[in-house]
Amino acid sequence: MKLKIKAPPEWGITPIPENLRILGIFDYFVLWFSLGVGLLVFQAGTFLVPGLSLFEALIASLIGSIIGSLFLSLAGVIGSRYGIPTMVSLRATFGRVGTYLPTVLNVIQLVGWTAFEFMVMGNAAAAISGNFLGEFTTVFWIIIVAIWCWLMAVFGPLAIIRQYLEKISVWLVLISTIWISAVIFSSPNVFQQLWVKGENTIPFLYALDLVIAMPISWMPLASDYNRFAIKPSKSFLGTFLGYTVANTWFYGLGSALVIATGHSDVVKAISSIFFGFLALLFILVDETDNAFADIYSTAVSVQNIFPKLKQWKTSTIVTIIGIVLAAIVPLAEYEYFLLMIGAFFVPLFGVLISDYFVVIRGHYEVDDFYEKAKLIRLDAIVSWVIGAIVYFLIVSFIPEIGSSLPSLLSAILIHYLLAKLTGGR
Repeated sequence: MKLKIKAPPEWGITPIPENLRILGIFDYFVLWFSLGVGLLVFQAGTFLVPGLSLFEALIASLIGSIIGSLFLSLAGVIGSRYGIPTMVSLRATFGRVGTYLPTVLNVIQLVGWTAFEFMVMGNAAAAISGNFLGEFTTVFWIIIVAIWCWLMAVFGPLAIIRQYLEKISVWLVLISTIWISAVIFSSPNVFQQLWVKGENTIPFLYALDLVIAMPISWMPLASDYNRFAIKPSKSFLGTFLGYTVANTWFYGLGSALVIATGHSDVVKAISSIFFGFLALLFILVDETDNAFADIYSTAVSVQNIFPKLKQWKTSTIVTIIGIVLAAIVPLAEYEYFLLMIGAFFVPLFGVLISDYFVVIRGHYEVDDFYEKAKLIRLDAIVSWVIGAIVYFLIVSFIPEIGSSLPSLLSAILIHYLLAKLTGGR
């Protein structure tokens, strides 16, 4: 008798069957909490100090997380209601061909995230193991974690959420994060520095942009996972609570790590504390789900343009590219990468939110994403472009006023006015 091993099903871009819409508030809290934590979020938190005081950094982490997580949750509502992935959910607003550019940009950002994740996990694993292979140790670990993340992408979200995140990784990261927080915030140096004035090299609203950019970066992925929800309200609440808690905690803790340890490199900072290597190992286990999500969603996004392309094939290509980039791209480019994400995706989802929640008021039909979808909707494209220009102009010339909210509001307002002028659809 031969043992038959079946690959898990690929749902592609068609609506998820009702019997597979099984995830509730707890599932989404765990998923988005887990996706909201990680070494890269720690690293992003280090960008806030000493430009801001530690107190200002903590406030920016909280406010930015609430704002960003709200829009992340809203972005997943359409997918939850219709059972469709994110890039398909844009078709009714931008037109079928009109979604191709957002799809390409999303694939580019996801490949970039994959490389950054591989890089930081490889560095962390090398710090734990020691350089037993000399200068090739980090590359060795990058390949190992990449293979594991690829396998996760092949198994798909339902198995990963229920069997891996909820039973193993989220508990490990909770233990490690509580331990790091206890060590860092029990340090007298941290509380002495809490109210010390920052260097004022970073405007507060610019810092807010950096915090908002993290949940915004997940908006193009939201419906890829929230389409498995029992009800849209459950995915919305679970997503909002999970990501807000995680993003606030890790941005703030990343800022405090710099103050307490003097290291701007989070791997070195965590390694320097008592039991730091064990905490780092636990975080590393959970970090793999971030790269999994990047790889899986790249494959799903590509199917918006090439629906017959198998997800496992795209996942394999993305993993290989991620390995190569992780070995050559410096982490110093990370801050600029965050701002680029904000510039493109803040106004993009501003247009989507305007169309679905304001203009159409939630009255899409399933066919609006498929047979009835227009080729392109110029009102949406124009609104998106103007919103992106607003973001770039502000971040380049007047960053002290913040780019995210003006870009978002301008995209929403312009699309609303254009939609009214053109009859709404």
